[in-house]
Amino acid sequence: MNEPADQAREALIVAPAHRLVDAVADVLAERYGITATELFQVDYRLAVLLPLGEGTGITAPGHPAWRCFDHQEAVLDGTTGYFPVTMRGERRGVLRLAPVSDEPAVRNELADIATTLAHELAAVAAGTDVYRTARRSRRLTLAAEMQWELLPGRSRTRSAFGLAGQLEPAYAVRGDSFDWSDDGEQLWIAVINGMGEGVAASMLTALATSALRNARRARLALADQAALADQAIYDLHRGDQYLSALLLELDLSSGVMTAVDAGSPRLVRVRDGEVTGQELEAQFPLGMFEATDYRAQRFPLHRGERLFVLSDGVIDAVGQHGRYGELAMERFLRHTGSMEPLNAVRSLLGDLRAFVAGDLVDDAVVVCVDWTGPQP
Repeated sequence: MNEPADQAREALIVAPAHRLVDAVADVLAERYGITATELFQVDYRLAVLLPLGEGTGITAPGHPAWRCFDHQEAVLDGTTGYFPVTMRGERRGVLRLAPVSDEPAVRNELADIATTLAHELAAVAAGTDVYRTARRSRRLTLAAEMQWELLPGRSRTRSAFGLAGQLEPAYAVRGDSFDWSDDGEQLWIAVINGMGEGVAASMLTALATSALRNARRARLALADQAALADQAIYDLHRGDQYLSALLLELDLSSGVMTAVDAGSPRLVRVRDGEVTGQELEAQFPLGMFEATDYRAQRFPLHRGERLFVLSDGVIDAVGQHGRYGELAMERFLRHTGSMEPLNAVRSLLGDLRAFVAGDLVDDAVVVCVDWTGPQP
């Protein structure tokens, strides 16, 4: 048992939602003589670590805070320590502390406290805007606000899998989105390539996401989940609006993937450095026609295999030298094998932004899934 972490947890539970960092700072000052405690949260674009209070964000890739965030391990820079603020694979940011002892036992205790803080930040998120507001380097559009509120998170780690996703342009995304859930036996993923502009696009995606969740939570089969969402969208828009989606269900004991391609984003497999597209049975987008009969297909994954789901906003992005295209995408994906899923997603979108020399014009969504195999 980690007594300091337990003490921090008790302090966090009774602290007002907006004073979680202050509560941790009090414990750290009492137990370790730490006089400087600061939380840096990663912004929506995964490009800057922003302080909770006044101060300058951290953008330099080689900065100790970014090394801590990228490698998910404590980093000591002189007497200043950086600790990952991460909960079940969801990376929220970094806790900067000073002065910090170089004793391994102390660093382990501080790392546990940073993890405890991550759990409490998630617990209070629905009741305060303090932490959401501090994560923004600029204002979100209304459509983007709606899209980010739909997401289950940006990364998750379990014994059998790891996954991550990101939306671009982060502060102005409209209709692209993703969703996921697992119950220890199955992992469900939905990636939506939305259509339309502004709030109308985000409302269409919100309807589809809610319908898919409703069907999933009713334990319907994957094809029936697609059919329910399809009917919900058609009933409202009568075929005038529709959207593409890819629905995936991974059996965590066998590695068998079930898929429904509803006019979907691209599914790419990476295994031993080789990139191949997974052929899927193309079916109508959700809401295009009334009472579409969707069919599921199955294929096995190999232990250690990686999947990418990419919307057309990735491959069709245009820069000074033309279209990004499949060759550039495949060439880049080959080099992501050693990266954690969130780092792979972040690197791919960084390469894409460099290609277009700025923010993307069209929406893009990238989801990365690692299948590490059934675990005891």
